[in-house]
Amino acid sequence: MAQKLLRPFRSIPVKQLSAPLCSPPSLLLCRTSAAPCSITWRMPLPFTAAPATARTFSTTQVFRHTFNIQDGDDFQDRVLKSQKPVVIDFHAQWCGPCKILGPRLEKMVARHDGKVVMAKVDIDDHTDLALEYEVSAVPTVLAMKNGDVVDKFVGIKDEDQLEAFLKKLIGP
Repeated sequence: MAQKLLRPFRSIPVKQLSAPLCSPPSLLLCRTSAAPCSITWRMPLPFTAAPATARTFSTTQVFRHTFNIQDGDDFQDRVLKSQKPVVIDFHAQWCGPCKILGPRLEKMVARHDGKVVMAKVDIDDHTDLALEYEVSAVPTVLAMKNGDVVDKFVGIKDEDQLEAFLKKLIGP
């Protein structure tokens, strides 16, 4: 939705966006649709735009206990050195079953209210981690405690099976 709203402003130069409010308006040539010959003249908006930064902000339970692995050092710090048990979801963007299992697993981890955390590893971005943990198919989910793999499954599981998997990891 936001992309559709912002599409006409993609070709506006940054200088135009950050121009003072009192500057005289100038006309800009911009594309308004994906068609190659569809262009229109538009007036720039009178506002200053701050550079966009990539930040994740959420107050839901799911995102407090789930994180994406950025690199090998991040994996070392957040997974191997974790004081809590960690569920590692090895997935890929092109994998249909991963798109089903991922949200289901995130929801189940969130239900345990901080007793376990979940790390998500994209195998296309982190092939070295996938090879190191012998991931041959996706989705593959590992359970780690104190830096050691204690359990593993491959494929989709229903909520009851995921609950049993997590209870076995957390323990009594």
